[in-house]
Amino acid sequence: MTYPTHLIPTTVVGSYPQPDWLVNRETLHHHGVPRTHAHDVWRIAGDWLEQAQDDGTILAIREMERAGIDIVTDGEVRRESYSNRFALALEGIDTDHPGTVTSSGGRSTAVPRVVAPIRRVAAVETRDAQFLLRNTGHATKITLPGPFTLSQQVQNDFYKDEEEMAMDYAIAVNQELRDLKATGVDVIQLDEPWVRTSPEKATRFGIKAINRALQGIEGTTAVHLCFGYAAVVANKPSGYSFLPQLADTIATQISIEAAQPRLDLGVLRDLAGKTIMLGVLDLGDNTVEMAETVAARLRAGLRFVDATRLVAAPDCGMKYLPRDVAFGKLKAMVAGAAIVRRELAG
Repeated sequence: MTYPTHLIPTTVVGSYPQPDWLVNRETLHHHGVPRTHAHDVWRIAGDWLEQAQDDGTILAIREMERAGIDIVTDGEVRRESYSNRFALALEGIDTDHPGTVTSSGGRSTAVPRVVAPIRRVAAVETRDAQFLLRNTGHATKITLPGPFTLSQQVQNDFYKDEEEMAMDYAIAVNQELRDLKATGVDVIQLDEPWVRTSPEKATRFGIKAINRALQGIEGTTAVHLCFGYAAVVANKPSGYSFLPQLADTIATQISIEAAQPRLDLGVLRDLAGKTIMLGVLDLGDNTVEMAETVAARLRAGLRFVDATRLVAAPDCGMKYLPRDVAFGKLKAMVAGAAIVRRELAG
């Protein structure tokens, strides 16, 4: 199916809760958002893991379809985090002797070390996209960590210049995107939460890296940024330190978290011309929204974005939510979007 043509289509940012029989959720929460391998999150190992991940992926797709989502993903069911599946498959990375990155809040996280030129040596997510396409008749989206974020999640022990490293990541991401696009997937999304975390660096070379990664990729492309998973980051600012600059990307869509931080949507004026994937589900609250609550959040977005350029989405990935809560929230989002669509139709 091609990209939907009706107003305010619905989608997910990327991830959906993995089944409890597939991952140990306590271990998953303990790891936070792993940058290195976290093999211990899987309850099924060895030769059976891929088959189990396939089955979990089908469950995620079916739940999105049953909820009425227009543009579905594979739920990122095969991933330990949104980024490490791709990041750790690249050449030039030492995963056996990790380094550390310290956050602005002082938290140290184990990360892979860059010890040689970053190179993509084989397809990483092509099978994921093909599997998604085989198992749904809906429009599809596949996600990939963006080059700037990848460059901020490693200890650089090789490159003299961090921008050079980011640009090599951009080339690797572009190569992956070309193969993903060739599968026929409708939407390609880059996850770039670190442009907000490191705005000075993002100003210097973040947009340049993102545009290099998207070079030559036709069709619908998106860049997602957020304040972090609600399960990991509780107190969120009410504004982005890096958002208007994304108007200079060649991406056709910008995806933002807006519900939990109660974002002042006036910032969307700075993204005129972009389609906005607006976060209308608060993932920091396990209470399932009323459809009218979602509709009100969409109406607020319509004050600044034309209806032809608005997409309804959760704030971020739904990975850490209970499955029944995630499903309920998606149904509420679909119902809320339908309310607003009817209003627009008069």
